[in-house]
Amino acid sequence: MAEKVNRWKFVYAALVMQLCLGVLYSWSVFRGPLEATNQWDKVTSIAPYRYSVLFFTISMIIAGFWQDKKGPKLVGSVGGALMGTGVLLSAFMWQSEWGLKFAYGILGGLGVGFAYVTPIATCVKWFPDKRGTIVGLAVLGFGAGSLIFAPLIERLLGTDPAMWATTIPRTFMILSAIFFVCVIGAAQVYTVPPPGWKPEGWTPPAAATTAAGVAVKAEFAPAEMVKTWQFYCLWLIYFLGTAVGITAIGQAKPIIVELAAATAVMTGGTALGIMSAFNGVGRLAWGATSDKIGRKNTTMAMFVGYIIACMFLLRNVANFNQALLGLCVVGFCYGGYLAMMPSFTADFFGSKNIGANYGIVFTAWGICGFTVPKYFAGIVGAAKAAGNVAGGYNQVYLTLAGMCVVGIIAVLVVKAPTQAS
Repeated sequence: MAEKVNRWKFVYAALVMQLCLGVLYSWSVFRGPLEATNQWDKVTSIAPYRYSVLFFTISMIIAGFWQDKKGPKLVGSVGGALMGTGVLLSAFMWQSEWGLKFAYGILGGLGVGFAYVTPIATCVKWFPDKRGTIVGLAVLGFGAGSLIFAPLIERLLGTDPAMWATTIPRTFMILSAIFFVCVIGAAQVYTVPPPGWKPEGWTPPAAATTAAGVAVKAEFAPAEMVKTWQFYCLWLIYFLGTAVGITAIGQAKPIIVELAAATAVMTGGTALGIMSAFNGVGRLAWGATSDKIGRKNTTMAMFVGYIIACMFLLRNVANFNQALLGLCVVGFCYGGYLAMMPSFTADFFGSKNIGANYGIVFTAWGICGFTVPKYFAGIVGAAKAAGNVAGGYNQVYLTLAGMCVVGIIAVLVVKAPTQAS
């Protein structure tokens, strides 16, 4: 008989932790004050964000293997400690490009990655009966984190350039204290189900078989997973799905300030917060939808949403409402990828090694986040220097729409693997 466990407590802890980790998406609020105070250009100001994404990804791989062996509590606690320390050191290194790359980018990114994988792996194992919905709910906080932190950071920084030398380090210190308490505290709730546990009243689906009636392999070790072509196709889909969302998040405040400030009815930080709310809701909505209509149909629908936003809303921005609507559509669709891909990975390669396997699949997100924002920031920067910043943004979103078409083709092609080689 299945042991009765309050498995929802893991979801609540995941939400608290992920809200804090979602501060990663609030970096664009820091960019203006750092550019003005340190005389940095756009490529320099986005660098700590890029490094945080890169080391987030690196640590996801390590943490995935580690948490599969040692459990989520220890790994999540280490993540909280690294994240809090990195943000604290940022308070003392904020005037140094390489100082922020190390403190916020490397240490902070490592911390986010160690912490991020633990609630996903924990919830997938406790909720085999509703993977898409629960993973979406578990990571909702990460997407919605900017709803809290973007306006908070904006308020802490203030609008007086003369005060930024004081408010920038003070903001980092306050954030550090929040992360030490909330991330490490949430990690103490996590545990994994005992062997053979299943939800009460739930019957696992019958094992799939090939046309010859042979049972399909249900669990893939990481070394087996990377030998399948489906892994690389899934990786490409994740990379392309990440490109639009992570580019728009990094440019959210700048596009408001540079193209729509005259008609703005709120600050860029508040607009970023609203976008993050759609990001968070999208994780739950798309995750739940995928449990009903399938991962492939849901992923194609998200790519179509991206194309609409890129082609008709974020290109040729004429006013604030158009820009905000485009950012919200992108945020809503982007959130779906962060909920879908852990479930996609578990569907294709099993839940036993989900921590390690998803850590490897997640490299698509990290490599995209490290390379794509810099590339597009360079395009916008060059266009601005030439006196045509709007043309730069138009080029960015036209290119991204083309990438979405490639993503749809990849989704049509991919199918679950039937063997480990």
